[in-house]
Amino acid sequence: MYTVKETIVVEGVYDKIKLSRFIDAVIITTNGFSVFSNKKILDTIKQMADKTGIAILTDSDSAGFQIRNYIKQSIPADKVKHVYVPDIQGKEKRKQKAGKEGLLGVEGMKEEVILDALKKAGCTVDGSSSEPRRERNITKADLYMAGLSGGEGSREKRNALALALGIPMKISANMLLDVLNRLLDYNEFCEIIQNIGEYKEQI
Repeated sequence: MYTVKETIVVEGVYDKIKLSRFIDAVIITTNGFSVFSNKKILDTIKQMADKTGIAILTDSDSAGFQIRNYIKQSIPADKVKHVYVPDIQGKEKRKQKAGKEGLLGVEGMKEEVILDALKKAGCTVDGSSSEPRRERNITKADLYMAGLSGGEGSREKRNALALALGIPMKISANMLLDVLNRLLDYNEFCEIIQNIGEYKEQI
């Protein structure tokens, strides 16, 4: 079992069951969109954000991002870690057919993928956490100069970068910048941009 200090917020009970098999942490479920109307769920998340900090681990589909963004608006940014699972096509074994967008949810991810995502987000796993690399921040201007924003083909290039980093393609430009500054230094960013063509072919 891996111990995670932060309270992990997931969408459903099957996500919680999956994580509980290999992670020792407080795990809260939003019961899907119920968090929008059930004040008790959001209040519990806020309380745990104050006590332990929270790690939001939702699916990489549109519904997952709606839930993530709703919670994010209610919690101070310094108490939230955003955990992203990659876009992987497929369906969970218990389901007869794939979801609307055809993507695996958290419950369908391999344990090592979830663990890697928690570590990348800076969660405290077994007493240690990774700190963002800050020698030279990657900026919005860097994204523009690299062709990742504001130009023809920017979306395709962002999608290729998301694929290379193992994060969802639906991630916003602001959240992408946050992820980049956590995972890469400026030189590594430049290097991955130079080799982005190989990932474009996989989209």
